[in-house]
Amino acid sequence: MSDMITADLVDLDLSADTKEAAARALAERMVALGRVTDLEGFLADVAAREAQMPTGLDGGIGIPHCRSAHVTEPTLAFGRSAAGIDFGAADGPADLIFLIAAPAGADDAHLTILSSLARQLMNSEFTDALRSAGDAATAAALIRGDETPAKGAQAAAATPAGAAQNTAAAPAAASAGTAAANTSTDSGPDAGERPFRIVAVTSCPTGIAHTYMAAESLENAGREAGVELVVETQGSAGFTRLDPDVIAAADGVIFAHDVPVRDKDRFAGKPTVDVGVKAGINRPAELIGDVRAKAARGEVTSGSAPSTPVERAGEAGEGYGTKLRKWLMSGVSYMVPFVAAGGLLIALGFAIGGYQVNKAPSVMDHFVWTQGDSWAALLFQIGVVSFGFLVPVLAGYIAYGMADRPGLVPGFVGGMIASTIGAGFLGGLVAGLIAGGVVMSIQKVKIPAAVRGIMPVVVIPLISSAIVGFLMFVVIGKPIASAQKGLTDWLNGLSGSNAILLGALLGLMMCFDLGGPVNKVAYTFATAGIAVSNPSDSAMKIMAAVMAAGMVPPLAMALATTVRGKLFTETERENGKAAWVLGASFISEGAIPFAAADPLRVIPSSMVGGAVTGALSMAFGATLRAPHGGIFVVPLIGSPFLYLIAIAVGVCVSTALVVILKGLRKPAQQTPAGGSAAGAAATSKEAKQPVAA
Repeated sequence: MSDMITADLVDLDLSADTKEAAARALAERMVALGRVTDLEGFLADVAAREAQMPTGLDGGIGIPHCRSAHVTEPTLAFGRSAAGIDFGAADGPADLIFLIAAPAGADDAHLTILSSLARQLMNSEFTDALRSAGDAATAAALIRGDETPAKGAQAAAATPAGAAQNTAAAPAAASAGTAAANTSTDSGPDAGERPFRIVAVTSCPTGIAHTYMAAESLENAGREAGVELVVETQGSAGFTRLDPDVIAAADGVIFAHDVPVRDKDRFAGKPTVDVGVKAGINRPAELIGDVRAKAARGEVTSGSAPSTPVERAGEAGEGYGTKLRKWLMSGVSYMVPFVAAGGLLIALGFAIGGYQVNKAPSVMDHFVWTQGDSWAALLFQIGVVSFGFLVPVLAGYIAYGMADRPGLVPGFVGGMIASTIGAGFLGGLVAGLIAGGVVMSIQKVKIPAAVRGIMPVVVIPLISSAIVGFLMFVVIGKPIASAQKGLTDWLNGLSGSNAILLGALLGLMMCFDLGGPVNKVAYTFATAGIAVSNPSDSAMKIMAAVMAAGMVPPLAMALATTVRGKLFTETERENGKAAWVLGASFISEGAIPFAAADPLRVIPSSMVGGAVTGALSMAFGATLRAPHGGIFVVPLIGSPFLYLIAIAVGVCVSTALVVILKGLRKPAQQTPAGGSAAGAAATSKEAKQPVAA
């Protein structure tokens, strides 16, 4: 680590009062040494990482960190705050701040060194020595490992005021809650003959710090509790899989992670505790106690390896509404590719073969290689098949988000039933939620050890599919189908001012969270209407309005950075160049960097422009059969010229509003190179720019 930190990268009198200002002050030292090439770009990456999860740890430690293209070599800066800085830790402010900067393509050796530092932070002697270090050179030597904590403490010439304020609260995660773990000492298989055995997996979004700190904390707690605990760290430097024999012999599993566990199915059929990575750092003994208690009760999970956005749907502290949103978004996220592929294939079929292509015979019976109509029919019929998966996939992956892999079978079965009986999109939503709920209920039942292995692949799919099928066919399917038909008839009857108001509402929704849940509700509503071989005129108008409105925010931000570049930072102007392409391709997320940096000006401006475009598209009667594609599917749009006018008007409205609103604000105070940390604190929130999603 000798080349990662030097005395020039240490500030023992860090005067910043916010985490943004602290990151800026330490990052400026990196810039001065040529370790960071773009201060604002790097701070944007740090802020984006911080937004994923606070980086404060119990015991007075803050570890802001990220991978960034603006970092030339792995670098570590250290600051010590007398007053303490809030990094989101439960026990209060942090006085030891470590800013870790890794290049986007950092090699394994450097990341391994950084992981060693992360483990050291769980050593109270190490943190105590840093709190008492009297000069920057001593602190840097301690971090590099050139001096032992004992020598570092002796070398301290003077202790800064307040430096030891958190000494009593130094990381004690390894021993916290030991009593809770020891209450289950006699539980689990063969407890009297051998120690209880646990395998654990730790991982975090960047895989640099939290991953290894959680591992160290769990291992320490395991030793204190008399438990054999082996950890697999899935960090940025790669990971080495645990020996299958070790996993097979384990009595329980702990997952402490904030990204999906890789190859999770290896741990199937064992009592499992699944938490965020910070829980592994702060309360390891409690987790050990929990997994032992589950083993005593015979509770097991499937252990499959999901890669959905709802991997953390069951986190403690989340309300039911949050969980429900994540479950639904899981289904939508898997459904959208089927919508895009099927919709574009159907649209191309109509474009090549005309609007009678839906009456063409099956290409299995009639296909002529030299005839364009045959190729058009082929594209159309492939698209129809793809669209046929929409409702089953939606239901299946809602259940998957709720109950993991065992939810797939009943979810798909319920979704297919919904499609068969005409319950459509609404039926798929309900079927997925029911399937997930049924599987979750079954998983809570205490199961004899002899049948645990067949639960995920035989028993759960069998019982849950039977229950979901009965409910969908006999109990709730018909009422949902009636509601679906009523909604469709209402949409088909929209005209005049009602249709224009609907277009404005959909435009507002598309631009509210730029690819988030509200945006996806509007988009799914539109795609459900055209997910048939012969969609109604109203459904195609709705699809056109939704896509047009979704193109407005990134195009407006791109135009604004072009016409009034001085109102935007250099990073934003660079993002504006990419936003042209993203907006033209109907990727609303292209405006996220702008909205994240200045939400009060960007989001309202985007919503107004989106509402105008949605209303105009409906008023012009533009239609669209393709669910995606942006300007690249303009030939497939009804009234294409008026459609483009609607988009242009909305873009101009949003651009004008965001330029006016940004022009009204007070000029941002620029922090000169080498300026004080206090000055940096004043402008850090205005200057930082998150990376694009």
